[in-house]
Amino acid sequence: MITIIDMLSLQFFVSITNKGQVNIMKDGIHPVYHQVLFFDVSSGYKFLTGSTKSSNEKMEWEDGNSYPVIRVDTSSASHPFYTGKQRNTDKGGRVDRFNQRIQQKK
Repeated sequence: MITIIDMLSLQFFVSITNKGQVNIMKDGIHPVYHQVLFFDVSSGYKFLTGSTKSSNEKMEWEDGNSYPVIRVDTSSASHPFYTGKQRNTDKGGRVDRFNQRIQQKK
């Protein structure tokens, strides 16, 4: 059973979120979580998400606000697996290559 004195001693370590959940975390040791704009330089695709990464460069988003920009080389908009432009070159295994060499000699 928690007494009022115990509650007062925990007061400095407890933060209550807007959902009523209690989180016991130390202040000043966790990275800052904020909205960041990820920009795929190969396709020009942008998406807004939360991250602990930051940047000095800012870019305006569709809502009119400016957010820090993280430039990435590949995203779902440019990766061959997600775009369907994946090349699947099947060279065959050892046996197939051996049989091809034998066929060439005949």
